[in-house]
Amino acid sequence: MTLHPCCVGIDISKAMLDIFESDTGRHARIANDDEAIAEACRPWSERGATIVYEATGCYDTRLRTALDKAGIAHIRVNPERARHFARYAGFTAKTDRIDARMLAEMGRHGGLTPEPPLDPRREALRALHRRRDQLVAHRKAERQRIADAIDDTERGSIDRHIAFLDTEVETLDRAITRQLADNADLRRIEIRLRSIPNIGPVAATTLIALMPELGSRSPKAIACLAGLAPINRDSGSHFGARSIAGGRKRVRDALYMAAVSATRSDKPSAPSTKNSATTGNRQSSPSSPSPEKYSPPPTPSSATTPHTETHRPPHKHSCRPAPGW
Repeated sequence: MTLHPCCVGIDISKAMLDIFESDTGRHARIANDDEAIAEACRPWSERGATIVYEATGCYDTRLRTALDKAGIAHIRVNPERARHFARYAGFTAKTDRIDARMLAEMGRHGGLTPEPPLDPRREALRALHRRRDQLVAHRKAERQRIADAIDDTERGSIDRHIAFLDTEVETLDRAITRQLADNADLRRIEIRLRSIPNIGPVAATTLIALMPELGSRSPKAIACLAGLAPINRDSGSHFGARSIAGGRKRVRDALYMAAVSATRSDKPSAPSTKNSATTGNRQSSPSSPSPEKYSPPPTPSSATTPHTETHRPPHKHSCRPAPGW
């Protein structure tokens, strides 16, 4: 366990940062912008402070970037884990100031691992991937609306919007392909992922953008991060129960679609009986794998094909959801 003598807890919102410094007991509130954060980082760097904050999606990007630039250790905490600690430590009330103090106290207790530095190229890929997901969701909604359109003008408007979204998605596909091709490390990861049966360009990009831990964590740890590990529920009458919980939903969606594709390709085709009786040739067993079950692994030139997979609704499993990343 590592104890941090000077911990700074920061509660992040879209516009403001609430700060509590454990060594001085000082509260402060600053704007969530580059200039204010850079000014706050100077004394923290001199005092060797460790910054603790909750993961808040895109709202913590400025802070993380500034801390990396200043060389300040920082810990990004799962919000659910922070809530558990707050209950344990007796922080019953919840305000921005209290949350900042609670995070500083959480850091002082140790046992938290500092974040690795941000990779700007991976962050750029993540932004492109996030925007593509948004456009695909809009396009799906428009395609559902067109079925209910009763007026030609309404239908024409929807058709034009879908055509616009198609063009924008194609533009982002090309940008993602260039981003992967220009980065040797990401390109190598993409080629390895695309060599896995039924992992297409969208699934590979999802794993690269949202699972940077691939290759540096154990398979069990990766399964937990994705929310695919069976979690013990050995309590009372539920002894022996197992269910998946938490994790990164978008990663699970991508892996689910790859699994669906693999299942469909595994279905045996109906055996052909033509000329089998006269030639005496033995028929293939329906359960035997077909030689065309999988496409061959991609070559370096084929791994950069545009992202043209069709997004389908995510699978709704019956396991109880739990908060996570």
